[in-house]
Amino acid sequence: MPDLRAPIITRLRQGTGVGWLRVAILLVLDSLMLSLAWIIADSWGTPVNSFELFWKSSQEPGFLLPIMAISLGILAASGLYGTDDKRRDYFTLIKSLILAQIVLLIIAFLYKPGLIVSRSTFLLSWLLSIIFVCTERLLIQLAIVSLRRQGAIRQRIFLLGDPGDIEEARKLLDKTARFDVRGQAILPSESNQEFWIEILDRVRQLKVSEVFVCSWEAVRAPIFLYWELMSSGISLRVLPIGLKIPSQWSEIKMIDGLTTIRFRSPPILGSDFWTKRFVDIVAAISVLMLASPLFLAIALLIKFDSRGPIFYKQNRVGLKGRHFKVWKFRTMVTDADRLQKELEAKNEMKGGVMFKMKDDPRITRVGKFLRRYSLDELPQIINVLLGEMSLVGPRPFPLRDVEKMSEHHFIRHEVLPGITGLWQVSGRSNVVDFEDVFRLDITYIQNWSLALDFQILLQTIKVVLQKEGAY
Repeated sequence: MPDLRAPIITRLRQGTGVGWLRVAILLVLDSLMLSLAWIIADSWGTPVNSFELFWKSSQEPGFLLPIMAISLGILAASGLYGTDDKRRDYFTLIKSLILAQIVLLIIAFLYKPGLIVSRSTFLLSWLLSIIFVCTERLLIQLAIVSLRRQGAIRQRIFLLGDPGDIEEARKLLDKTARFDVRGQAILPSESNQEFWIEILDRVRQLKVSEVFVCSWEAVRAPIFLYWELMSSGISLRVLPIGLKIPSQWSEIKMIDGLTTIRFRSPPILGSDFWTKRFVDIVAAISVLMLASPLFLAIALLIKFDSRGPIFYKQNRVGLKGRHFKVWKFRTMVTDADRLQKELEAKNEMKGGVMFKMKDDPRITRVGKFLRRYSLDELPQIINVLLGEMSLVGPRPFPLRDVEKMSEHHFIRHEVLPGITGLWQVSGRSNVVDFEDVFRLDITYIQNWSLALDFQILLQTIKVVLQKEGAY
């Protein structure tokens, strides 16, 4: 059997060459981007005699090599050349580049007190380093994703587990477009040494780089499996299909020899919440000031079109399950709530949690226009100012809808509801399965950032103008 401990030729771990090549490419490209940033900053900034980027004299080298060493060292220490998703963490990348600039300042002050770098050069290098390196990393990632979708540069793996777990694992791994499943084996209820020898021979022949175990509790001899795979240069990875854990960024931590999984704080809590709230208040005040003539025009149209109040206030469920009244321009006849009970049989939403009907007879003429362009939602700016809603978030549902939800749906109530959200920019009324709506809400909650909020707001404008999925 091939063995890493073979006395004549030591076999490299499967896939090691590809990993080293990836790190080498990233190091070279990061070095080029950082060098380019400093060269441009040095040429555009205010020149000073005491700072030389390339060489100070024939005996004394310039400062570019120390700059590269410090910057690349900090990026490596932050895990940005690793094999996991952390190397694509742009927030960590930006923090690391900022830290590198701060370290350069401290070292220059302590060890080169006579060194003078103009403020314009330093600030330009700071800004350009972030722009160039982030852009380079993004382009590399886009290129890798494109190649993997075509079936190239995928990692060859083998699956072990129960039939149901293997099927679920295939679905999850297919979504990543990163792995090439070369084979699989179902673990029997009672396995013997002959079974493992046969499996290991098959794994070696397929030349896979990793074995994914989907049902770890079904492995009767884990130490034997681990030892044989590692001695053949094949990594072992556990894919916890049966372990229902939150889909949140986590890390493995060892505590006195005990393996634990540690989760980071969920988004939209603490400082995240107050940052989001500040943006909501500023934006809501701006909208009220700029759109006040539009508010007045809509109010007059509603008043002339049909009898009834201008605004419609309905009880909705918000943060932590609290009830509040959501503000909307009235788009239906005054007895719409009573008529809905007669129309329940014509509900077009699967599961019955939400009520949606394309040709709803309760909607007025002006109401159809307002709904088509989502203008009926504008008064919810008041709810945003009152702290009951946010600009972006899961939609707040009426009591009738919440009463029909399952227990796992209530995670939506852990964040402020929003005027718009992923559901609205993903087809709105064209999404007819509530579970799809729920999955979009959870995706937003787990991946929240201010950048995502701005992206959704811009996408909302596009969707509204194109009248996608609106009725």
